[in-house]
Amino acid sequence: MEKPVRSAWQISNMSFGFLGIQFGWGLQLANMSAIYEYLGAHPDQIPFLWLAAPLTGLIVQPIIGHSSDRTWGWLGRRRPYFLTGALLSSAALTLMPRVSALWMAAGLLWILDASINVSMEPFRAFVADLLPEKQRTLGFTMQSLFIGLGAVFASALPYLLTHVFRVSDTGGATSVIPYTVRLSFSIGAVVFLTAVLYTIVTTKEYPPDDMAAFKQMKQERSGLRENAAEIFQSIREMPKTMRELAPVQFCTWLGLFCMWLYFGVAIARSVFGAATPTSSGYNDGIKWGGVCFAVYSAVTFAFAFVLPSVAGTLGRKWTHTLCLICGALGLLSVSVIHDKWFLIGPMIGVGIAWASILSMPYAVLASSLPPAKTGVYMGIFNFFIVIPEIIAAAFFNRIVNFLEPNLPKSVDVRLAVVIIGGFSLLLAALLMQRVSDPGEKLA
Repeated sequence: MEKPVRSAWQISNMSFGFLGIQFGWGLQLANMSAIYEYLGAHPDQIPFLWLAAPLTGLIVQPIIGHSSDRTWGWLGRRRPYFLTGALLSSAALTLMPRVSALWMAAGLLWILDASINVSMEPFRAFVADLLPEKQRTLGFTMQSLFIGLGAVFASALPYLLTHVFRVSDTGGATSVIPYTVRLSFSIGAVVFLTAVLYTIVTTKEYPPDDMAAFKQMKQERSGLRENAAEIFQSIREMPKTMRELAPVQFCTWLGLFCMWLYFGVAIARSVFGAATPTSSGYNDGIKWGGVCFAVYSAVTFAFAFVLPSVAGTLGRKWTHTLCLICGALGLLSVSVIHDKWFLIGPMIGVGIAWASILSMPYAVLASSLPPAKTGVYMGIFNFFIVIPEIIAAAFFNRIVNFLEPNLPKSVDVRLAVVIIGGFSLLLAALLMQRVSDPGEKLA
């Protein structure tokens, strides 16, 4: 069917749920490494404890994408998954900072990531379902805008509760995890569910063009074996543009995972001078790391307004290349910074890169996908995000153990991993030049 052009307000409604989804991700990314250290984790254990996130995405996203392609009911195609994931994620967010042991935190992270993925993956296909080709760059950029806005408040929330609202870190029940972190996660649960519900209520979906053929297809291809075979066939028949984007995504998300794993705990030591989680300044360093994440998210929010115009002028390929270079330079420069305020500069570069990472690859990809398989291919595309994260989580403990005794005493091993992330983003920028964009003229 011919998809009608949507107003900016309608596009914002269909993307608003991402504000809640990113609120959940933002709280997790800014606080989980510190929560692990509060519960006694060593630096070489942190990557392994994060392993739940990428493993969950690897398994859940293609299954959810494939299932949502084949779903239709009173709530639509993608919206049942939005709602299910939001309910489960809100419950996990409420429980996460109230754990008392490492195994409990790792288990809840697994549940939380599975639940977030159930909501998040269909949102990517949602934009491709509802928007004509010429509006898809704007649609994915609108998602970047709400992701940036949600992450600003999520990342900075513990800091704001302490320094603006004067909430004590020792309030509430006795716990090694600060009260402001526990309260932030509870607020995040409410925001997540509310934002997703708003999109569900305000945005309707199109039914299949031929409902009789759709029902027959479901009957003929029902069952675990048939569905698995169809997913593997889709992998074998992956479009050329998707294959070219794969190494770009791999290097991009390897670099991001390096930052998310160690940025907060690195600057707590390199900038705030904290040797251990019990040292003076450690908690301040972790909170400032959240502020830095809020800054790059704020830049993402602001840059999202101009990103469609930049892409229209330079093309999506060159736009993404230059944005990735900005992020790479930002992470690399952290190695020479020893004043907390100077960390704002690198976060501007990371924010520019993050705005593009959340939109440009998906806008390029959507132009090359068969409409009937948008969901499953968006899920498969997630492989190139989670596989580098799995590699990082599984093997970075060995890298940390190798680097730690061989680095100069003035260089913290956590900071060294952040720098590796910068080089990885730089490689991704170079690889982006190999990608062909079939929808460039229509964007």
